[in-house]
Amino acid sequence: MKKIAVFTSGGDSPGMNAAIRSVVRTCAYMKVDCVAIYRGYQGMIEGDFKPMDARSVNNIINKGGTILKSARCDDFRTKEGRKKAYDQLKKEGVDAFVVIGGDGSFTGALKFNEEYDFPVIGIPGTIDNDIFGTTFTLGFDTALNTVVEVIDKIRDTASSHNRLFFVEVMGRDVGHIALNAGVGAGAEEILIPEENLGLERLLESLKRSKASGKSSSIVIVAEGDKIGKNVFELKEYVEEHLPIYDVRVSVLGHMQRGGAPSCYDRVLASRMGVKAVESLLEGKSNLMVGVQDNKLILTPISKAIKGHTKIDKELMRVSDIMTV
Repeated sequence: MKKIAVFTSGGDSPGMNAAIRSVVRTCAYMKVDCVAIYRGYQGMIEGDFKPMDARSVNNIINKGGTILKSARCDDFRTKEGRKKAYDQLKKEGVDAFVVIGGDGSFTGALKFNEEYDFPVIGIPGTIDNDIFGTTFTLGFDTALNTVVEVIDKIRDTASSHNRLFFVEVMGRDVGHIALNAGVGAGAEEILIPEENLGLERLLESLKRSKASGKSSSIVIVAEGDKIGKNVFELKEYVEEHLPIYDVRVSVLGHMQRGGAPSCYDRVLASRMGVKAVESLLEGKSNLMVGVQDNKLILTPISKAIKGHTKIDKELMRVSDIMTV
């Protein structure tokens, strides 16, 4: 194997640049050429490649987002599009690639491998922490720290004005951000897709909080929570049934994806990048690098795509105890 490509795909997450840096510098250390592909699969189809060496990735370990950009690519979903991508890779002399992204990115890599027997290794990069085969994905820890910092600021206002705040965080299908940030920020209630709390139980919880002497409350809501159609509907419901509360809504949105990666994400990205390149050089393919019990593991990409992460039941129990 003489040349390895690296690219980012799907939604950006803090730590992607650190992973790019790690892949490039591991290639340099192993005396293997490295090329970056800009704009994910779209750039692969269009031949948007750039040779990389150890100095090409100076001063990016601390940057959020991805220097290689990311883009949706409907063309790669077609056989014709994947054929163009394969031709561009062969033209560039690329022997394998490392893709940093989520399940959609991995699905494309798996399909590409099936059609062209092209060696691929995945690195999980998504703040939602919803990839099977790893305890943590790149960006999750940073997103948690961002959310907790913002909630701490919101609590200052909530306390000053005796208000109830619904704070919506990302998590369309899973509640990892909501649950962990909720415990870390001392939220009075946490609403996640995995557990249907129910409107009546929510009201009872808020009544207990008021009766216990709490003058303000924070409720963390994962965007995929099933109780109401959206967080604004929850606000209206609570205002109607508990007029004693002055209710506000704060939707954190894409700020959760931004910012400099935490130390944990930088270290994890560095470890995963080394493991990805070493795995390719050992002849391995169709695998995703993950971390479990602080040790790096390899999981078949097919399992990473089809598997489901589980919510931490112990942390949910801790959350219930802390809201007394």
